[in-house]
Amino acid sequence: MTYCLGISVQDGLVLASDSRTSAGVDYTSVYSKMHLFEPAGDRQLVLLSAGNLALSQQLVRYLERDLARPGPAGNLAEARYLFEIAEYIGAVNLRIQQQHGPALRAAGQSPEVTLILGGQIASEPPGLYIIYPQGNYLAASVETPYLQIGEIKYGKPMLDRVTDFDMALEDAAQLSLVSLDATARSNLSVGSPYEVAVYRRDSLAVPHRFHFAGDDPFLSELTATWHLGVCEAFARLPRFQWC
Repeated sequence: MTYCLGISVQDGLVLASDSRTSAGVDYTSVYSKMHLFEPAGDRQLVLLSAGNLALSQQLVRYLERDLARPGPAGNLAEARYLFEIAEYIGAVNLRIQQQHGPALRAAGQSPEVTLILGGQIASEPPGLYIIYPQGNYLAASVETPYLQIGEIKYGKPMLDRVTDFDMALEDAAQLSLVSLDATARSNLSVGSPYEVAVYRRDSLAVPHRFHFAGDDPFLSELTATWHLGVCEAFARLPRFQWC
């Protein structure tokens, strides 16, 4: 399993993911779930994936192939709008799942891949989309400025309480790490290293792509401070009046 999230704020986008694909008593594997694309000078894209790892990697290879050899289906460089890119990626994803689905299901495995697409084409504002295994998609909004895929439930409470479209981009990046850490504390299948990409509105570049190992000093300080703050807030709650 995995956990990925995207946060859309006024100043840009934050996209974050863990890197753990399997975990056990004596075995853990690590693969990046974050993929950056700059298919043309007027656009910057970040793609996060959760689900079947082999099919996720095949999807990325197909997107790269289509850029090198344009065909009738289009590619990441030809779409005029970000939602068209979401449609194109959804169609490629669905085709791959249909190709391998029967064999995988027969072996007791799921072929499903869910994605988060974030980025900007110069002619429009930044956008954030979740692309479902069925090929359809949903966009983040001012009212719902974050999207999650994978093991979403443990990292959701702080996003519900803190996320705001008008929050600072740096605050959104810190919140993404808190959400990842909260998930890893409650689910063994999610874990570091964590990757965080910060995209500033209209920059058409991702100069900040952070990689946090489990023993990273900043990550340790951030999570310890959050934990202490939660404990202190609990201690300040109104006292229960026992009868």
